[in-house]
Amino acid sequence: MNDELAGLRITVVGTGLIGTSIALAARERGAEVLLTDRDAAALELAVELGAGTALPDGAPDGPADLAVLAVPPAAVAVTLLDAQKRGLASVYTDVASVKALPLAQAAELGCDMSVFVPGHPLAGSERSGPGAARADLFLGRPWALTPGPKTGPEAVARVTALARACGGMPVTVDAAEHDRAVALVSHGPHVVSAAVAARLTGADDTALGLAGQGVRDVTRIAAGDPKLWIGILAANAQPVADVLEGVATDLAVAASLLRDGSEGAAAHVADLLLRGNAGRSRIPGKHGGDQSAYTPVQVVIPDRPGELAMVFQAAGIAGVNIEDVTIEHSPGRPLGVLELSVAPEAADRLADELRARGWSVPGRPTGG
Repeated sequence: MNDELAGLRITVVGTGLIGTSIALAARERGAEVLLTDRDAAALELAVELGAGTALPDGAPDGPADLAVLAVPPAAVAVTLLDAQKRGLASVYTDVASVKALPLAQAAELGCDMSVFVPGHPLAGSERSGPGAARADLFLGRPWALTPGPKTGPEAVARVTALARACGGMPVTVDAAEHDRAVALVSHGPHVVSAAVAARLTGADDTALGLAGQGVRDVTRIAAGDPKLWIGILAANAQPVADVLEGVATDLAVAASLLRDGSEGAAAHVADLLLRGNAGRSRIPGKHGGDQSAYTPVQVVIPDRPGELAMVFQAAGIAGVNIEDVTIEHSPGRPLGVLELSVAPEAADRLADELRARGWSVPGRPTGG
């Protein structure tokens, strides 16, 4: 990526996590970026972070080349109509995680659909607001585009260029198909994560003290902003409901079998576990396509500055590429277990290098 957006003027409406991240990425690619937000504090922070300059009040000094509407799904259509009435830009896109409803509402309001390219960068964080924004948030991430039948090819080309310049991978998809897909891979899982996390509100200190990485992994996304998610779920209600009903059926059957108590009944739960294995394996791997079979190498590290850097340096000296990394912290102790996923043929080499440098590498025999 070089300066693909050099010379373009981009207006970003909404300076939350996604809007500010797009602004930061666009500025790095040479674009002039103007920012606007009804939340004056969010706008001020985004400007301080270097995401752009505040859009002057009143009519803009000529239309921008592109306006990015980084607002909730329910606000996309009215924001688009207002922006078009103001002549804010020559081409418009949005970043809402629901597509069919905003498209239908925009058409009903009489928006110019020929210059509107609905979009959805599939990247984010459980954190929200401009303070969590990063210019590299979209690197390697899918960026769905759902142009309607009236959308002009020049508008599609401009929004596609934005997605690529931000590091995203543009994917053109039908709006209804998009909404069914994100219900399955994003919206439904968020509700399931929240349901699991909600069980912890009544947990005692003993249970919470036994919490390991598994429950942290399952509940991580439950930390998302409820106000934001209420809007997303309401805008994609039917597809999400279909996913949740399927999950609820599986869980209800599993609960019934476990309550039965017989050996045969419990064995039937294995079907759900096996289907879970099969479904997990279908998630694309690091470089797309099938997941690779990496080997985990665990190393016990003290919680002190520079320790991770030294582990990564050791991997580099050993000539081992780290494909993935997780950390499980030890409650009440200044230690953690770092799990490094590497190619199977490199696991012993990495373990030997780490052990030679004084780290404890459990579960792997000394090489040589």
